[in-house]
Amino acid sequence: MSEPMPLYRQIFEDLRSQIESGELSPGDQLKSEAELMEEYGRDGKASRNTVRDAVRLLVGRGLVETRAGQGTFVVRKTQPFLTRLTLDPESGGFEDEIFRSEAQRHGREPKETTPRVEVQPASALVAARLGVAEGTPVISRHQERSIDGTPWSLQTVYYPMEFVAEGGATDLLVPDDISGGQTEGVLKYLESTLGVKQVGLRDMIIARPPRGLEKRFFGLSDKVQVAVVELQRASYDEDGKPIRFALTVYPADRNQFEMVMGRVPPLDTTAPDESSPTESSADGEEAPSASGSSPDDEALDSAAGS
Repeated sequence: MSEPMPLYRQIFEDLRSQIESGELSPGDQLKSEAELMEEYGRDGKASRNTVRDAVRLLVGRGLVETRAGQGTFVVRKTQPFLTRLTLDPESGGFEDEIFRSEAQRHGREPKETTPRVEVQPASALVAARLGVAEGTPVISRHQERSIDGTPWSLQTVYYPMEFVAEGGATDLLVPDDISGGQTEGVLKYLESTLGVKQVGLRDMIIARPPRGLEKRFFGLSDKVQVAVVELQRASYDEDGKPIRFALTVYPADRNQFEMVMGRVPPLDTTAPDESSPTESSADGEEAPSASGSSPDDEALDSAAGS
């Protein structure tokens, strides 16, 4: 005979069912601790620690978030977007045209802000990628991108100032899309104006915690830890000289990446998402520890660095 499901787990399962069924919608506030204690009490009130254990499991599964002084709210779920990374240097890469065409192909609505153009001193990273001295003036073109109204990526593309000062590529300084977009349109523009053709790419992919501006733009919570993926792409011309450096930041909770090489069958989109957290069976699950934390909670807290 199996052990009865612990009360904190029953509360968790019930609230999760309400969230997944839509009874509790994204942005809805959960009942207060006192109300949950009253609702789920057995022969009286459920203990405060029992309710907190249930809520902590919901937080750990990314279903809710707690806001200091406000309460606990259902998290808005986003449908991940799959970006196909290309090996073709003439395609412009994943930064622009592929983003729009892939989003539209899947019936989703891509949007981009008008480029914000600045001339700024090159940081150590930008200087190294463009092959100039640190502090050298460079052109930056920054855009914010969204899919279906949800913030999706931040991108800044840097160009050597000499392209304008010596080559006359003045459109790089115009805060508007160059015909064709920030990537493919710019590449065609550089080739027609300067005779510079992109023939090689070097990518660096980095996973890291989000920074302040990124957290605000992507709406990332301090309670549910979400990493960002930073893709650094340096482009080179036929002489091996750097011509542009693109730095794009993606939140990991709404982005997936795929690279295909050689002959492979189409991706089976019906397969389960192995990156999603799996749920342990309630049967035989240990009760919360004396501190009021379940083993699942402690593992989640450890992973989050709390």
